[in-house]
Formats: sequence, C-alpha cells, structure tokens
Amino acid sequence: MAKDIYHNVFRRALERDGWTITHDPYPLRVGRIGYEVDFGAEKLLAAEKGAHRIAVELKSFAGPSDINEFHRAVGQFNDYFVALEVVEPERQLFLGIPEDTWEDFFQEPIIQKSLERIQAKIVVYSVVNQSIVSWKN
Repeated sequence: MAKDIYHNVFRRALERDGWTITHDPYPLRVGRIGYEVDFGAEKLLAAEKGAHRIAVELKSFAGPSDINEFHRAVGQFNDYFVALEVVEPERQLFLGIPEDTWEDFFQEPIIQKSLERIQAKIVVYSVVNQSIVSWKN
C-alpha cells in the first residue's frame, strides 16, 4: 500500500507527542480479509500502569476533491473500526487529519454529523510544525 505524502511528518509528530510507534503499518486480519492501518502506537501511562494503544489512519486531503477524499477516509475508517472491534477492541482508532483541512472542510456541519455518525476520533496534525495539534473524541 502506498504511503501518504505526510507519512513521515505524522510519524515524527506522534513521536514528539510521546508515542512509541509499534507498527508502520499496523496489519489487521479478520478471516480472509487483510487491512493495513497506517500506524499502530502506544504510550505508557504510569498512573494506570499500562499502555494506551491506538491505530491511526492518516489522510493528507491533497487530492483534487475534499469530498472524494472524505468518502475514502470514512470507508476505510469504518472497515478498520469494525476489524479492530473483532481482533483488538482495546485499541482505539483515530483518523489523522491535517490542521488546515480540519479548520476548513471538517467544520462543515454535514462533515461533523458524518464523523459523529461513525464515532470517529480525530487527531489533527500540523504539517509545518510536524506536531500534533489536538485530539478530538
């Protein structure tokens, strides 16, 4: 599977935010169906004496149509969400979105409603600063 144009930028952003990359990509297999989520990562939580595990599907929204990119992202997110529920329900799935796309396209009410419908968790990243801007649950 081809890597997103901001793959390395996002990887650095996660690492700077204190995450350890455990998988690049994170393979998922349910029966005969195989997937590759862009990243698997964990962060040790001393207070809970355990680790918080996530998977992130990264999107750049660099194509000619934001809505087509969104349709693709939602489809992948949904498939991965269901697969994780089956094989690793304790791992949380996030959709990685560039900051400028989050501030513009993702603020449209219909896009917010769609994210709510699929229970999407979002991690917003800065391409310029190579950092995590915010986590949206």
